[in-house]
Amino acid sequence: MAGIRRILLYGNSVILGSIGAGLRHYPLLEVASCEPSPADFRLLSKLRPDVLLFDSEATDAEEVLPLLESHPAMLLIGVSPDINVVKVWSGRQLREMSLQDLTEVITHEPREFV
Repeated sequence: MAGIRRILLYGNSVILGSIGAGLRHYPLLEVASCEPSPADFRLLSKLRPDVLLFDSEATDAEEVLPLLESHPAMLLIGVSPDINVVKVWSGRQLREMSLQDLTEVITHEPREFV
């Protein structure tokens, strides 16, 4: 992993708060939050996150997918706490991930996931 990775938590759900608290323990991850609103959505371009995490039960994926057009290198991760599924917009669907597993996806350290 090269340098600090910017992680943006898009929303304020309990699951995002829990994930954010865990990710803040990693020194090479800079974690910030913003509320889902049209004004904050426009600010995302200025923040230039490497990873955008959102609660897919609270935020419709259609709301954040357009970001990939303007920031194709950004990793977009939707977390569904009700069915324990994490979707990464790169064609992979990951199930039953620990915080360590999620951190490895964010830092691009691939390994097999169940």
